[in-house]
Amino acid sequence: MTYWAVNAVFLSIVAVLGVLALVAAGVRGRAARASSSPAETSRRRRERLLGAGLATGVLLVMTAVFDNVMIGIGLVGYDAARISGVFVGIAPLEDFAYAVAALVLLPSVWVLLGGPKTPRAPAAPAAGGSTTVKEARS
Repeated sequence: MTYWAVNAVFLSIVAVLGVLALVAAGVRGRAARASSSPAETSRRRRERLLGAGLATGVLLVMTAVFDNVMIGIGLVGYDAARISGVFVGIAPLEDFAYAVAALVLLPSVWVLLGGPKTPRAPAAPAAGGSTTVKEARS
């Protein structure tokens, strides 16, 4: 079995979760889009794409650097008969599948688990009779 075959198994699972997350985000986002202006929605979308692009770039560069170091010092090795022969430095291209999976899987799980929670406003004290602990002791 080649490394691409192994990658195909877990990348397929990640792709399914990514699609489910996109559907969930689309359903949840309808209400938000309806209540905000088109300019605000467009700005929010640009910010998310910029953040995702920046995270992707950083993760792929770090993967390239650290994979090359780990392979260079002999910590990790690959069977030459099972790799594609395409390299980034001395790291086979197949090794980047894990970083791509993380880029899709982690945000997908975040969305599927409900995403960021909006903080609740503190409950207003009941009218006429709210005392603090210090006042009650004196």
